[in-house]
Amino acid sequence: MLKEFKEFISKGNVLDLAVGVIIGAAFGKIVSSFTNDVLMPPVGLLLGKVDFSDLFINLSGKPAETLAAAKAAGLPTVNYGIFFNTVIDFLIVGLVIFLVVKQTNHLRGEAPAPAPAEPTKDQQLLTEIRDLLKK
Repeated sequence: MLKEFKEFISKGNVLDLAVGVIIGAAFGKIVSSFTNDVLMPPVGLLLGKVDFSDLFINLSGKPAETLAAAKAAGLPTVNYGIFFNTVIDFLIVGLVIFLVVKQTNHLRGEAPAPAPAEPTKDQQLLTEIRDLLKK
């Protein structure tokens, strides 16, 4: 069992996947920072000085000015502003992955069509018989 595990872990696909996950996690942090710190503040400013990460619905009925205050008081909230930021993060990551895959496919070019298989001996004989019967 240890030998099988060693073979599995040393395969190239597993290592490629591990590298992809690590890079993906780091890229996710970059995209989250871009969304929260660069993209959303100007959008919020254009929409009337709204901080999307602070948008919430207070389910308790007790007053809370900010999401941080509601969380500190232990009030139940629906944090739709954070959800909105997460959806934007997802869309940005999806767009970047789409562009990377599209560019990679473009650089690879189309795969050459496989050469047609040669006919079997039976097919060759049948072709010869057909040609002889036509004559």
